[in-house]
Amino acid sequence: MKYTIRIVAIVFFVSLLGIGSTKAQGSLGKGNEQFNAGVGFSTWGVPVYLGVDFGVHQDITIGPVVSYRNYSERFNSTRYSHSIFTLGFNGNYHFNSLIDLDPEWDLYAGLTLGYYIWSSPNDYIGAQASALGLQGQIGGRYFFSDKFGVNVEFGGGISSGGKFGVTIKL
Repeated sequence: MKYTIRIVAIVFFVSLLGIGSTKAQGSLGKGNEQFNAGVGFSTWGVPVYLGVDFGVHQDITIGPVVSYRNYSERFNSTRYSHSIFTLGFNGNYHFNSLIDLDPEWDLYAGLTLGYYIWSSPNDYIGAQASALGLQGQIGGRYFFSDKFGVNVEFGGGISSGGKFGVTIKL
């Protein structure tokens, strides 16, 4: 968590100094790529995530996303540790041109299809299991420059209840 906060702070201050280009662009556009990383919030631990978005149309991106989290719970005076690793693939529609947003903003919504691998101890009597999952998400980004921005996303399902982090256009 401290590491992610430091990354966000460094990116923010570098962007304020004007390193990189001076005009921010929110929409990724066809043929471009961006990297996303950060932390999430969930009732089952704090997920850490990484993802890449590929622009396949001016308003549509697709790409892989992975997340990992672990958590502990107590049941009948026994403590159990669990971990969840998620491999997913998302698709998002970006509303920038539809609602004529300022170029430093990016608002989107979409779906993520993925497989989560839930690891629990052999003697655990709960109902956790690995499975395929589908998640809807809605999110936004604010870019401080052409390359660097921050993101926030809300959704449910395979990865977390939400997440926030940094975006770097490649």
